[in-house]
Amino acid sequence: MPFSGPSWVSQFPGSHRLEDLVEPFRTNVQNFVDALQAAGAEVTISATLRPPQRAHLMHYSFQVAKGICTPQSVATFPGVDIQWVHLDATGAPDHAGSITAAAAMVAGYDIVFAPVLESRHTQGLAVDMTISWIGDLTMTDGNGLRVTISTLPRNGGNADLHGIGETYGVIKLLTDPPHWSSDGH
Repeated sequence: MPFSGPSWVSQFPGSHRLEDLVEPFRTNVQNFVDALQAAGAEVTISATLRPPQRAHLMHYSFQVAKGICTPQSVATFPGVDIQWVHLDATGAPDHAGSITAAAAMVAGYDIVFAPVLESRHTQGLAVDMTISWIGDLTMTDGNGLRVTISTLPRNGGNADLHGIGETYGVIKLLTDPPHWSSDGH
């Protein structure tokens, strides 16, 4: 059984394709992104659907690295044949080595917030995207109305943009800069 560590980060890759989202959220996001791009905004999609195996690895690497749980207490997951407990040269558990390997996974995943096992990403109901524009942004909202955003910031953190996203059924999670979902979670 392979030990935990950075080599796991490339296993069970997440998607950045809108096509992998579930309906009707997929169409809602596509329409929102199309409207943003038609208005001249730059949109970069960094994450959509996250396989449950990846969510498991992300969740427990964070838990072990931060000392929230021990490597010995990590739950098993079907299809994820990982050994969280590292061993020293004598074959005894190497707690420090286990934590170091988990921390390397956290860094490799670029984890900022504590990952959960089930989320809107694992359900196909969330998208992480970076949005930016120069000057005022005039776009069509989900009701077909032309709206101009002249307030700052000129990125996905803009409160007026959040309101427009809601008209498309794409809701901003305020505490996570790139995260938008079907319900704001």
